[in-house]
Amino acid sequence: MQKIKEHQIVPRFLIFFVGLLILSLGIVLILKANLGATPWDVLHVGLYYQFGLTIGSWSIIVGFVILGIAALLTKKLPQLGAFLNMILVGLFIDMFLLLPIIQTPNHFVGRGIMFFCGLIIMCYGMGFYISANLGAGPRDSLMLALTNRTGWKVRNIRGVMEIIVLVIGWLLGGPVSVGTFLLSLLIGPVFGYAMPQCSTVSNYLLQKLKPSTSINLLEMEKNKIKRGVSS
Repeated sequence: MQKIKEHQIVPRFLIFFVGLLILSLGIVLILKANLGATPWDVLHVGLYYQFGLTIGSWSIIVGFVILGIAALLTKKLPQLGAFLNMILVGLFIDMFLLLPIIQTPNHFVGRGIMFFCGLIIMCYGMGFYISANLGAGPRDSLMLALTNRTGWKVRNIRGVMEIIVLVIGWLLGGPVSVGTFLLSLLIGPVFGYAMPQCSTVSNYLLQKLKPSTSINLLEMEKNKIKRGVSS
């Protein structure tokens, strides 16, 4: 992660927060469409079916386990962004699931529209939280740790991880359907389209807060102090 300028810390956290909020909404729309889910969400739902708690709780628990494994492999503590990602996404998922306005449509066409809207929203949420540059999420942290440890290519590590997670989630009763395979084909292209736009918006917002503004404010405060002392 590149060095973050001090005056950009708060704006980056706001972009990160909003990105995770949008990402979680997309995940919930996909789940509510009832046409299948991403491999990780298949696992979270399967754990929820078998052991109770909430889907968001299992997202946090699984994320915690994944971060622990990544930390053992790299012998480094995860970045703050990874912890925030793990906790906030789980909380936001449960929050959106409680909203009565988000219901599964009665007709297949409605469910399909909800599914594709969820896909687009999820990819834009990913784009915004990544563009904040506050660290990778738990799953990406493990992927990078395994890549460094094994020397395999990132796409191979990611593929193996998602197949294993999908199989476990399916065995637990998670929602594997046609949407699951559509997501595996479409997330990459949609995210590839969304990411540059999210980066452009994030860079624009970050540039709105100029370093000179902070410097001028600091100088003004210093001058006030000097005038007070001299008087």
